[in-house]
Amino acid sequence: MSRPSHILVIRLSAMGDVALTVPVLTHLLRTYPNLKITVLTKPFFAHLFDHLEQINVVKAEVKIRHKGIPGLWILAKQLHKLKIDTIADLHNVLRSRILCGFLKILGHEYYTIDKGRSEKKALTRSNNKILKPLKSTHQRYADVFKKLGLPLEKEFKIEKTQLPLSSEIESVLNLNKSKKWIGIAPFAAHSPKQYPLKLMKKVISKLSQEENTQILLFGGGKKEVKKLKAIAENFSNCESVAGKFSFPEELQLISNLDLMLSMDSGNGHLAAMYGVNVITIWGATHPYAGFAPFGQTQEQQLLPDLEKYPLLPTSVYGNKKVIGYKKVMDDIRPEDVIRKVKSNLL
Repeated sequence: MSRPSHILVIRLSAMGDVALTVPVLTHLLRTYPNLKITVLTKPFFAHLFDHLEQINVVKAEVKIRHKGIPGLWILAKQLHKLKIDTIADLHNVLRSRILCGFLKILGHEYYTIDKGRSEKKALTRSNNKILKPLKSTHQRYADVFKKLGLPLEKEFKIEKTQLPLSSEIESVLNLNKSKKWIGIAPFAAHSPKQYPLKLMKKVISKLSQEENTQILLFGGGKKEVKKLKAIAENFSNCESVAGKFSFPEELQLISNLDLMLSMDSGNGHLAAMYGVNVITIWGATHPYAGFAPFGQTQEQQLLPDLEKYPLLPTSVYGNKKVIGYKKVMDDIRPEDVIRKVKSNLL
């Protein structure tokens, strides 16, 4: 097949999965500098691509203008007018498949990601579990581009990107740029993959005592904002940024971190897409499922005792609660987390 000059990339949600596309698209543009890319995603996630000038973003308003079958047909006709050559569906859900079907009617070929659902089911099932590393999500994305005639090297890195900080950030936060900035995102969408807050407070307490560190706490939602504010007030060299800034401004802060400590959650992926070092703490999920932040080594991932908890991972997304597995992360000692953070601060 001839190499396309303008491709449509579809990835609507969730935040971490959209962030996972950024390193791959960055490498794709570096490999094929004349390629034009249009990304279709939800409006809130459009900001993830702000630093990539070669990417045009179309916002899918799936709850308003592009809602339901009629709305997807409107969206398909809108995308058709952009004169795209071919489509990379990196989402592969009902909505994206319907949209791709409409685009095919309008004359566009599309290629879809293989999510490896059967492999992931074997990894997470209780009986006859097959515990082995699966293909990373980044590689699954790259495989789609190979189908489009745009093969990528399997091993690649991205340069660290530091976004300029807004005047609002400069005025609200008293940040010392000579210190090492450590971001900590202690929450996760599901409790089975969240490090106990009492243990995380010990980590924050110890790290805040280091004179050369500046700790920034990240989170969202009213409850998290309230908790993070209370934590920050108890420690020196610690600021909660939750609820204080716009999403683009939070991305600016994340890009300027020296290290991010997170759960298996979106904040780790946001940091990794800017080339920031990321330490992840895992609970019910496991990096073998292919969702580790981009460019991070196995040594940067802290795991529970798999001999003590042989059913891990219990799910791909961490939304499954298993009897007797509520405290799988309690055995990950704060001292081990602190040691890992210090050893990875560049």
